[in-house]
Amino acid sequence: MIRRLMLGLGALLAIGAAAVPQIASGPQPMTRKAPVPMATSLQPVSAFDRIKDPRARSLALFGEVGKVVLHPRCLNCHPATERPTQTDAMHPHMPLVVRGDGGIGATGMRCTTCHHEANFDPANVPGNPKWALAPAEQAWQGRTLGQICNQIKDPKRNGGMDMAALEHHMAEDELVGWGWHPGGNRTPAPGTQKQFGALFSAWAKSGAQCPA
Repeated sequence: MIRRLMLGLGALLAIGAAAVPQIASGPQPMTRKAPVPMATSLQPVSAFDRIKDPRARSLALFGEVGKVVLHPRCLNCHPATERPTQTDAMHPHMPLVVRGDGGIGATGMRCTTCHHEANFDPANVPGNPKWALAPAEQAWQGRTLGQICNQIKDPKRNGGMDMAALEHHMAEDELVGWGWHPGGNRTPAPGTQKQFGALFSAWAKSGAQCPA
């Protein structure tokens, strides 16, 4: 009899425990799709010399450029909304900030409130003298590589830059260059800015073809 009572009590306790909602012990992580593996290197321009068809070579070159363009170091500052993202997982920026006028944040919450002229690794805060979001016309998140390619080429959406100015921007701009020196625990963009600039320039000179 005692054994049957104990078994019955155990069953009731098990049912009761299953019925009680489990309380999380802390903040739960955001549910996100598994990240796409990030490239860590870039092929040199010479690797594309074997492609004899000019259009095919141009498309292949931009595909290599896309390893940088689609990297979180670039996409975080080319958001699809008014709010930037951060980390390799591209979480919404915390604290909540928005683009504001000129991409430098809303009044009272400018980017420079936290982001200074250099990375501050003890607090894992990135920095650069030009820290700001890309213009809304250059939103890249959620776009295909072909759509981004056309955005980059369009003077109405790239700040009025012609191809020569774009080549200089990609190869020399210091905020673009930050992507290879992000500090903290951030993953740098693949290759180097010099390699990226050379690939972009070779693409421009090969006809600047965009993927479909």
